[in-house]
Amino acid sequence: MTSRNPADLLAEDRRHLIHPLHHPSDTQDPVVFVEGKGAILKSIDGKEYIDSLSCLWNVNAGHGRAELAEAAAEQMSRMAYATNYAGATNPPAIELAARLVKISYPSMSGVYFTTSGAEANEAAFKTARYFWKVQGKPNKVKFISRIHAYHGVSMATMTATGMPIFSKMFAPGMPNIVHVPAPYPYRPPAGDAHNGDAGLQAAEALEQAILREGPDTVAAFIAEPVMGAGGVIPPPPSYFPRVREICDRHEVLFIADEVITGFGRTGRWFALGHWGVQPDMVAFAKGVTSAYLPLGGIIVNSRIHGTIVEAPLDMRYMHAATYSGHATCCAVGVRNLEIIEKEGLVERAGVLGKRLLTGLETLRDLPCVGDVRGMGLMCGVELVEDRKTKAPAVGLGGKVLREARKRQLFGRIRAGVKTGESPIGDTICIAPPLVTTEEQIERIVSIYRESITAAMAA
Repeated sequence: MTSRNPADLLAEDRRHLIHPLHHPSDTQDPVVFVEGKGAILKSIDGKEYIDSLSCLWNVNAGHGRAELAEAAAEQMSRMAYATNYAGATNPPAIELAARLVKISYPSMSGVYFTTSGAEANEAAFKTARYFWKVQGKPNKVKFISRIHAYHGVSMATMTATGMPIFSKMFAPGMPNIVHVPAPYPYRPPAGDAHNGDAGLQAAEALEQAILREGPDTVAAFIAEPVMGAGGVIPPPPSYFPRVREICDRHEVLFIADEVITGFGRTGRWFALGHWGVQPDMVAFAKGVTSAYLPLGGIIVNSRIHGTIVEAPLDMRYMHAATYSGHATCCAVGVRNLEIIEKEGLVERAGVLGKRLLTGLETLRDLPCVGDVRGMGLMCGVELVEDRKTKAPAVGLGGKVLREARKRQLFGRIRAGVKTGESPIGDTICIAPPLVTTEEQIERIVSIYRESITAAMAA
């Protein structure tokens, strides 16, 4: 634990450190975390907080894992890093790639490593364009994403992210990226073309967009199996099977953004298995190392992989990054997957997730709770001003988080939107580490009940 004076540290923070999503109003009284164990984070002043979002959906195996620190130290002591460009390789990258292919979808074949989820999605976009160019279809360059989606905030992924707040001050975005409605059962689109099935309605919107843009111009559709930062929105069971049919029919690749949903979060290694669907590419990050070191990547099916390895020399796959296949990051990834498998954390997430969702359902008696939803250890509580009209509550979520922090629980919300084509209320996002105890699950529910009640009273 640092011996620095907390006040001096915070003053230095305000002078020099630019935070993600930065505004000075949010940096006046931050929590200075210095230690973690399991689902608990300890601050510099000795307080212990329940980590109700695995920090940023990523500390799957929990804090304080000495085994992961040891894996990093052991690899670093031998060789921390060497280039993984063509013509060189290293054992941890080879082993992790083989394991990822094995635990993902049966159609998967090859892995390209990045250092983050946004970079993984960028790689997926470039790989989709590459694939179609090699196939002799160079006009297939467009991408379709969804409203409420979060795919990162680099330039292309920011454009694909369907939350305007992230692009407002960085516009214009990249061309050739369009958005369609998400399957959002709590706020379905007008009309009843599919007997109220929000999944089929959203799938039809995808097909209409492909036809409108021209199938010969669309490279890929990208979707999170369960929308995460956009408000934890699981799809109806009808959605992804129909999406797969549509993509096949129009020769559009399907990219599954499993940056959040991968590595056990929903009760499966990867989430599309809940609906018996296989994508063409998987973008992954976060839980692959349980956040102990930055690592991400894409897993591609045999068709795309074959295109890369069989391409003529003048059409070689010229995508690259200095830290692709970083030996130490991959060594931690290998050890992390061993922990998840050995301790049955994938299955545990399914069991604990049901307990968490059942507990959160009891919050429906609070007048501002509009919807409770989730899958595995990934849940959301949407707040409204009026349950009958579903008018979004905007601003209440921040008050709830402040009350939760007083009760030593740390979390995040998806900020609500009142206007525009797809409103949403402030949504409390809950995704604790897969090692969270049953008692801590009950405490999370209890604290959020107290915090919502106190926020309404204020």
